[in-house]
Amino acid sequence: MSYLDPRGGYTSSGGRSSDPDAPDPYAAYRVPGDEDDPYAAYRLPGAGAEGTPERRPTSLEDADATGNTGAVRVPEDDAEAYPSSPPVWDSPPAATSTAQAEWEMAAPPRGPGKRRADRSGNPVKSRAGRNLPAAIAVGLSLGLIILASLIIWKPAFLAVIVIAASVGVWETVRALRVTGANAPLVPLLAGSVLITGLAWYEGIDSLTLGLAVTILAAVVWRLADGWAQFKRDFTASVLVAVYVPFLLAFAVLLVEPDDGQWRVLATVIAVVLSDTGGYAAGVFLGKHPMAPTISPKKSWEGFGGSITAAAIGSALVFALALHAPFYWGLVFGAAISVVAVVGDLAESMLKRDLGIKDMSHLLPGHGGLMDRLDSILFAVPTAFLLLSLLASAK
Repeated sequence: MSYLDPRGGYTSSGGRSSDPDAPDPYAAYRVPGDEDDPYAAYRLPGAGAEGTPERRPTSLEDADATGNTGAVRVPEDDAEAYPSSPPVWDSPPAATSTAQAEWEMAAPPRGPGKRRADRSGNPVKSRAGRNLPAAIAVGLSLGLIILASLIIWKPAFLAVIVIAASVGVWETVRALRVTGANAPLVPLLAGSVLITGLAWYEGIDSLTLGLAVTILAAVVWRLADGWAQFKRDFTASVLVAVYVPFLLAFAVLLVEPDDGQWRVLATVIAVVLSDTGGYAAGVFLGKHPMAPTISPKKSWEGFGGSITAAAIGSALVFALALHAPFYWGLVFGAAISVVAVVGDLAESMLKRDLGIKDMSHLLPGHGGLMDRLDSILFAVPTAFLLLSLLASAK
């Protein structure tokens, strides 16, 4: 080893080099009785000689006269001025390799960043707060079920709507119980079957009758338990009956005409495009919150993306499948997008009042079925009205 080597016959660990003839340039500074490591009192970790406390230097100017950037001896009369644990050390302005290494060791750990998993090994959610692969898989599965029921056998679509309405009623009744209200589940489930069945066989005029019978059954069910239970649960029963089976029954009315399967698909496609366009625009462009107290993740940029995607997609569906002017599709898609967003915000406001995040955990990546039906519930009555106006205008 050269005499000019800074280690001067010492290895990087502080021990004597294996070369016995290597010169020792620090012989004059070595501490008697400590031949192996003349700087043991200055090394980290541990205290210096005679228990003198140490601290990590806060800058290069804090190093000792030899340029050592390790621990600095603190005078005994000034020991109380320094904490027992080393303070947080800012990045050195012109750090040597040793100082840089010590700074990196003392620096706080970095966050997970853009990774597939955090430090605990859990999957990192998307910026929209979803488990995106699971959400896509579940969404495609639901879409295939609707598509198969429309193409293979139309009455199967009635079964899909009945099941969806029943699950939605169960989730909503269960969620409302946190307020103390206990809407009767049995008459509401029976009412869901009644309302959708009447819509299928008797048309739009029967919807009001089915709703009235359902509410009356819920009232009678609760009156049997006393007047106090009736007053507590009446409003919740009406809310559930109107919000879920009554609005969803308009999907049954949509499928009745000869081109009913295309009407339902046009509505579903508009809602899906609205959700997808709003998600994409919100993630990449969203800066201005739309309703921060209700749904903090919704932005006006995302709302614009929802309308644009739904309008363009619906124009293509109207021109190719419904054989209607494309501008009708533009109006249809924009209107469906607006009411879909309103429906989403309405359910978000309900969940915020209830203090819950999801209506249930039935669908991975989505929450509950009502978390997917929130946009559909407002979209299908609007679609039925607009398509009825289109049919009368031809």
